[in-house]
Amino acid sequence: MAAGSATARPVQAAFRVFPVQVERAVRLTPQMARITFTGPTLSGFRTGNRDQRGKILFPAPGLTEPLLPEGAAESGWYAAWRTMPPETRPILRTYTFRAQRTDPDEVDIDFALHGDGGPAGRWAAAARPGDRVLLVGPAREDAGGVNFQPPPGTESVVLAGDETALPAMTSIAEGLPPGLPVQIFAEVAGPAEEQPLPATAQVTWVHRGHSPSPLLDAVRGAALPDAAPYFWLAGEASAIKELRRHLVRERGVDRGSVCFQGYWRRGLTEDQDDSTAPPSPSDPVDD
Repeated sequence: MAAGSATARPVQAAFRVFPVQVERAVRLTPQMARITFTGPTLSGFRTGNRDQRGKILFPAPGLTEPLLPEGAAESGWYAAWRTMPPETRPILRTYTFRAQRTDPDEVDIDFALHGDGGPAGRWAAAARPGDRVLLVGPAREDAGGVNFQPPPGTESVVLAGDETALPAMTSIAEGLPPGLPVQIFAEVAGPAEEQPLPATAQVTWVHRGHSPSPLLDAVRGAALPDAAPYFWLAGEASAIKELRRHLVRERGVDRGSVCFQGYWRRGLTEDQDDSTAPPSPSDPVDD
């Protein structure tokens, strides 16, 4: 065979579509549901935990499962999804994968429930075993979709966010090296929304009450580590922006040591905030 004529092996897609169904649905708190998914293809799911994010395709209104054009699940799902008619196009949302297990293959996703909420929240609140969705998740360990990237030499970690960030904060804390100090500031509606967090973490529960900026107030009044800290912030976009500004401008934290993400935006519905905006370059939108 002539040099250079060997057939190249195809590069495995970073993200792929996994058809799954609900195995279990439990309430962790009155406003937090954990849905466990299973499916025959989850053996190829490769989340590294931390704050690994992906997409969920929920059934369009009036349908019992999400539909994609034939072949779209294997290649070009996002382009195919965009061209679908609104009445059958699945509802698209971004979520953090809380945990993955093998034997049997299962994936947990925690859903923050907000009253009537949007279609994804309503689906999660009513989910029952057998309900079907499509997960768009990592098929390689280097797939991306992970923002928690502490630099070498990090000596402590501070995690801060509201209930939408709790799944990621818990997963991050569980995966830290033994002995690495971790401090968590978790904003929730009230005491009933507190849930077990890793025992190794120093946890401050922030009850929302009537304060316009409870998370910022809690961090502003707290002693933070001096030794090479790495900060991970996530939650409502404007609140997280203010919190980052406080750390950088008032506390003198290096910008490169602060990872921040706006998970949602105040004043926008679930539809306006997520499904109508194009995914960011780092989102798993295609193969």
